[in-house]
Amino acid sequence: MIEPPSRPQPSSRPDAPRSRSSEFVRTLRTLRVWDPQVSALPLFDPGAAPADPSALFTEWFGQVVAAGEVEPHTMSLATADTEGRPDVRTVMMHDVDARGWHFASHAGSRKGRHLAARPYAALGFYWPLLGRQVRVRGRVTVEPAEVAHADLHARSTGALAAALVGRQSEVLSSYEELERTSEAAWARAEREPDVAVPSWTAYVVEPDEVEFFQGDARRRHVRLTYRRQGERWVTELLWP
Repeated sequence: MIEPPSRPQPSSRPDAPRSRSSEFVRTLRTLRVWDPQVSALPLFDPGAAPADPSALFTEWFGQVVAAGEVEPHTMSLATADTEGRPDVRTVMMHDVDARGWHFASHAGSRKGRHLAARPYAALGFYWPLLGRQVRVRGRVTVEPAEVAHADLHARSTGALAAALVGRQSEVLSSYEELERTSEAAWARAEREPDVAVPSWTAYVVEPDEVEFFQGDARRRHVRLTYRRQGERWVTELLWP
């Protein structure tokens, strides 16, 4: 017999704070989403969307860049460990094409270990200036080593130095150790601009599903989902 999933239990700590009466919650209630003095929410006609989600993504991306969105190429990357426990962090998108969404990291990092054990991930983009979100889910594949090498060395000296520091997600004994290691990595990156970093790995999220969310001031948000069906994409609207 399959046991039903258990519901989260309320805190049993006697000193658990009552957040609803806190200054923090009062501050939260003063905040507004998509302030019309800052955000200009565009109309989105899902009937005119292209057949491939990557085409719509690049269209939206160009529009949010033109609107002045700060760091629109950053994305939330969600993975899970061997026990299925989720984790999320912000990383940089390196490219998007018909194959999928590209990023890179160290193979030995926490995200790298997760992806080696469970090669499936979710991405989330949020562009508040235009009230837009994009969500991506799919299998993650690893690019050849030469692709990762070219990716890293097309970036800045600082990016190479950071990659040379390595040991991502490991315990750090002191900030001074980081300073020493970083200084040495910067010197090597400047001295050997083509040095190899074997742990640096290029990944591609090859999507099964992509959702585009356009916010609406009257909360009639438009949600358009692309789902892969064989060799083609099918689209459907979702209730907000």
